[in-house]
Amino acid sequence: MLRFNHLLFTVIFCACGMILHAQEKITLNEAIEIALSESNTIKIADMTIEKTGYAKKGAYSSLYPNISASGSYQRTLKKQVMAMEMNGQAMEIEVGMSNNVSAGVTAAMPLINATLWQSLKLSALDVELAIEQARSSRISMVSQVKQAFYSVLLAKEAYNVYKEVYDNAQKNFEDIEKKYNVGKASEFEYLRAKVNVNNYEPEVYSAENAVTLAIWQLKAIMGIDLATELDVEGALSDYSNELVATLIENDTVSFENNTNLLQLRLQDEMLSRTIKMTKFQYIPTLSAQFSYNYMALGNTFNMNWNPYSVVALSLNIPIFDGFSKHNSIRQYQKTQDILRLNMEDVERNLNIALENYRDKMNTSVKKYTAAEATLEMAQKSYNISEKMYEVGKATLVELNDAQLALTQAQLNMSQAIYQYITNKAAIDELMGVEYVKEENKQDNQ
Repeated sequence: MLRFNHLLFTVIFCACGMILHAQEKITLNEAIEIALSESNTIKIADMTIEKTGYAKKGAYSSLYPNISASGSYQRTLKKQVMAMEMNGQAMEIEVGMSNNVSAGVTAAMPLINATLWQSLKLSALDVELAIEQARSSRISMVSQVKQAFYSVLLAKEAYNVYKEVYDNAQKNFEDIEKKYNVGKASEFEYLRAKVNVNNYEPEVYSAENAVTLAIWQLKAIMGIDLATELDVEGALSDYSNELVATLIENDTVSFENNTNLLQLRLQDEMLSRTIKMTKFQYIPTLSAQFSYNYMALGNTFNMNWNPYSVVALSLNIPIFDGFSKHNSIRQYQKTQDILRLNMEDVERNLNIALENYRDKMNTSVKKYTAAEATLEMAQKSYNISEKMYEVGKATLVELNDAQLALTQAQLNMSQAIYQYITNKAAIDELMGVEYVKEENKQDNQ
């Protein structure tokens, strides 16, 4: 039964290997570029910028003359009767014409309107905020793709380790089984080796499922179909050179480009503009209007058209509005005070998050250094135990202990690299570091 399970597992593993080989492998930069072009989050952010731009153009249209044409036709069903007395006799005279036609063009535009000018500046800030929100979406997307990509690499590293442990356990079992069959190994050793194989086999299946789940998560973040055959290129060891023993100094980290702070600052400026715009409502407004019309009256349609035109200036002086503007200004000021307090809290939380990420990165460097030294010793210990077991100078328990120590050292090294690069990606997101394509980097160099 054990041999059948091993054969079945081998067949499944080989089939999975063929599938993975047929899958397209992508690098981290390729995954980021696909996400930035295919993710719905990025598409929505770009559409929001476009929508806000249209709103800004609509606001600027208020500066141009508003020109409109109008026309009307009236048919008198019953004419108005005017009564009057002439030479002592009452007379009734019908007034008006059966047909009344008019047509004209009207143009109006503001000449002095301080509130309108401030609203235009507010619309420009709306566009800036939409652009910053789109930049925030891109920075967050890059960070998510990086962490998902690294998770796939970690899952694959764990799978390779467990698969190697399983293969070693299977090899040991086959050797012990041969010795047991000729009476050179005890039943305890035989059963212990068999139990080891059975224990490690579910770990391999679980690690394989973790790889599949991590790849699904990466594809979901990238915005591509989950049915797409995809694999990642590279290994966590490729990033080992990024681990540095030196601490990250405070002066090397700046929140000047942090997108959350930038958005809050834009909102603060928008509130200042809104307060100023409300205050400007106390200023009188002046507008100009011009109209040119034609009118024709007659009982038949053989009528004469009579033009007339008007030019007008309209001055509006606000006097009293029941303290509406005054209360609105105070409301906006309190909202701005709340916003500034929130900005202080955000800055504090950013510093706390930075310290947390820095501590984790420094801890990861120490773990990696320790794991690197431990791995070398664990590998030597396992090789020695394996040779000693082959000549009968070590027990299976000692060999299993050496295998367990080697496995733990391998996983510790992979986890140290993973924790370092994921926290580094989180710090880049805090600092508002934008993704730059490889060709752009080369051009800058």
